[in-house]
Amino acid sequence: MDVPALELKHVSFSYGGSPVLEDVTFTLTQGDFLGIIGPNGGGKTTLLKLLLGILTPDRGEIRVLGELPRDAKRRVGYVPQYTDFNLSFPVSAIDIVLMGRLRRSRIGRWYTRGDRAKAEEALERVGMLSYRDRHIGELSGGQRQRIFIARALASDPEIFFLDEPTSSVDPEFETDLYSFLKELNKKVTIVVVTHDIGVISRNVKSVACVNRTMIFHEEGKITPKMIDMAYPCPVDLVAHGTPHRVLPLHGEK
Repeated sequence: MDVPALELKHVSFSYGGSPVLEDVTFTLTQGDFLGIIGPNGGGKTTLLKLLLGILTPDRGEIRVLGELPRDAKRRVGYVPQYTDFNLSFPVSAIDIVLMGRLRRSRIGRWYTRGDRAKAEEALERVGMLSYRDRHIGELSGGQRQRIFIARALASDPEIFFLDEPTSSVDPEFETDLYSFLKELNKKVTIVVVTHDIGVISRNVKSVACVNRTMIFHEEGKITPKMIDMAYPCPVDLVAHGTPHRVLPLHGEK
């Protein structure tokens, strides 16, 4: 039987004594497509950093594909919300994407033909192959985001984490991205952090709301309790093409 994609047991984390996450417990099966919602500062990005092994929990246990997060890094793809990259550095789009092959190649060795083929395939999948030789500083914010998504794809991940992947892309690419992620999900487990509830409700298989604690729903339904936890005001939610109010208007009972 396959091990879970993610398994967290009573995980807590704090910065300087201030709690950020408390007693988070859930299991995600391989092949799932998880959407994570929640308010700014609620702990979503911190949770991703714990899953990636960048941070270590104060308490609790985390397993990624049955391994400790630091040991599973070679099997994981990650697209951060912000990429702290020097745009004046003399590298092209294909150079950036090839960095995703470093875990597959031996340190100190030249990239192979296979590495370059994988990088070009990843660029083509995000619609950026024609920009392969373009200097990274010449690209728009949305184009750079596509390049960093391609870099993560080039590593052939078994699980793919994305933190607000559409924050700097055009609406057309947002639609294309989620169509692409649904196709990729046939082979890869996907975890996406986003504020776009409508997009999440149309595409994911399961959903979690994080605001210090977590509510996890395996059927991908965004519940009133989640919305109440994530957003202080009433929200009109569009789910699977059908608009409905999940919280009352101010003054309603």
